[in-house]
Amino acid sequence: MTKLFAILIFMVSFLALETESTITISEYSCLNSSTFTLNSTYEANLSLLLQSLPSHTNSSNGFFDTNMSMGEPNDAEAVYGRFLCRGDVTKEVCLECVKAASVSIKEKCPMVKAAILWYDECMLQYSNRNFFPATDEVPILESYNRRNVNQPTDFMKLLGKTLKQLITRAAKRSDKKYASKEAPVKGYRGATLYTFAQCRPDLSAAHCEDCLQNVISILLTKQTGKSGGRILRSSCFARFGISPFYTVEKKRHFSSRLTIGITSATLAVGLLCVMLWFTLKRERSKRNNVEEDLIVGSKISELHSLQFDVGTIEAATDYFSNRNKLGEGGFGPVYRGTLPCGGKIAAKRLSQSSKQGVREFKNEVELVAKLQHRNLVRLLGFAMEREETILVYEYVPNGSLDQLLFNPPQSIRLDWSARHKIMVGVARGILYLHEDSRLRIIHRDLKASNILLDENLNPKISDFGMARIFCTEQTQGSTNRIVGTYGYMSPEYAMYGRFSVKSNVFSFGVLMLEIITGKKNRYSYISDDHEGLLNYVWEQWRIGEPLEIVDPTIVKSYSENEVIRCIHIGLLCIQNDKEARPAMDTVVLMLSSADFVSLPLPEQPTFFIPSVKHKQKYQDRNSNQSNEKLNRSTIMPQYSVISDCLTDVAPR
Repeated sequence: MTKLFAILIFMVSFLALETESTITISEYSCLNSSTFTLNSTYEANLSLLLQSLPSHTNSSNGFFDTNMSMGEPNDAEAVYGRFLCRGDVTKEVCLECVKAASVSIKEKCPMVKAAILWYDECMLQYSNRNFFPATDEVPILESYNRRNVNQPTDFMKLLGKTLKQLITRAAKRSDKKYASKEAPVKGYRGATLYTFAQCRPDLSAAHCEDCLQNVISILLTKQTGKSGGRILRSSCFARFGISPFYTVEKKRHFSSRLTIGITSATLAVGLLCVMLWFTLKRERSKRNNVEEDLIVGSKISELHSLQFDVGTIEAATDYFSNRNKLGEGGFGPVYRGTLPCGGKIAAKRLSQSSKQGVREFKNEVELVAKLQHRNLVRLLGFAMEREETILVYEYVPNGSLDQLLFNPPQSIRLDWSARHKIMVGVARGILYLHEDSRLRIIHRDLKASNILLDENLNPKISDFGMARIFCTEQTQGSTNRIVGTYGYMSPEYAMYGRFSVKSNVFSFGVLMLEIITGKKNRYSYISDDHEGLLNYVWEQWRIGEPLEIVDPTIVKSYSENEVIRCIHIGLLCIQNDKEARPAMDTVVLMLSSADFVSLPLPEQPTFFIPSVKHKQKYQDRNSNQSNEKLNRSTIMPQYSVISDCLTDVAPR
């Protein structure tokens, strides 16, 4: 109870604090090409004007205009100046902003007779012409965020409705003519829309309404689904965003009677207690759900050294420009980027519409940060801020395996030597996950698009968002939440949700056969049979024609015996009985030591249904030859085959 009371006191104290604004430059314009000469009367007047403006922030209501002249007010060397502070900022912030603007405007527009500069917190303008009429609106400055929202049509409707509600509210105020409003953004992961509009206080209500109508109309016409933007005029401005950029107004109700105040405070504290209890309960429930897929005891908060600023990643990827897009993953797109230091990165941007993505994001950060192997993609860090969750990886220049393997113009880069190297590298990466890392890891989504290739075509396993962790003694697990890619899933996982290290072995076997054939498992390769890759490979194997499956682009670069051996290993990995599949250390040994390791006969793979055409082929073969056995002397003359199941062979 003491802790709860302390939390409540902290929350109440926190709510009582005034928000301090950080002064950041926004826009500026050097209004004309007229210039003044050094040491001229105009320069002297301008210097005096800019020095005097900050002194008026304390006595004004955030707005002040004046002129400075050595002679008559309307002489040719007179300088007119004014400032407008944002309506919600304190006098202290207004003072600092006007001071900064008085210095910066001369730096941005040196020797120019008219200029305007906007900070987030204030506007400062000077000119050699009188500002009257009061609604002179040149220039109009505008800027928009580069980031787009997910549902632009709905967002535009909400934005238009919210901004238009500000017009009358701002115009009717007698002192500072400003208004702000917040609105929840549906379908944007709990984001809030923040809107703000303001006129100069010397404008009439009618002039203020006209000015705001104009800028809001421009804003709604040009923003086209951006997540933030502003239109700035010297008489009024409007701005919106999905991050707070002003002090959110707090509604306060005061009573002259102490008893009412005490009662209100008591009710507020009671309500706060209830809200806090429900919040803690909800957060505990969320943690329990997330921890289902996380390493026990591991927290993202422990990984501060890996955290990037979202702005850094946005700048590195040119604000997630399409020209830097590398591809689309299961939970969002991946972009190429260059850090200020020159380092290349790949930024995986979690889709904002993904409800399950946060779990996979945290899982991947906490998991991959602990893995170090030459055949695993390296995690450089992550970024998390409100609407953005990003994983930052090393940049692998040759993209994913599927982009080369299944693209005929590109697949010629993958000769047999390169393909064999990729298979061995992936096998070693999986072996590390199974046996050599501190944790035993089941990837659950091993496929060609998750194998990246570096400049030397060395493979790197990526995308650990769906991975599961096993304790040292644990050998299998189960789940009701089937994730991954059909075609690569083992039958026991796809049908019953049971997964183990042998599930990864099955996926690797499918990948091997894809690499050898240059074909995707999901495709039909014999048009009159409508069969999948696994059936096709198995039938060719059984009728003694395994080389028929080999990708034609590599026929001149391979050794027949080595290719047949790899097909054999692939078939062993995709056997229906998971116990018959070899362990990953055995697979590595099979691939690396052809002269020393014999192979058992593979069993019929899962989902195999012989086609009519191949049934006829079986019947035409020697009637004394078993349809269930392969003619060993014909297919594999260079090494012996034993029919007994191998025990797991450790390569170390």
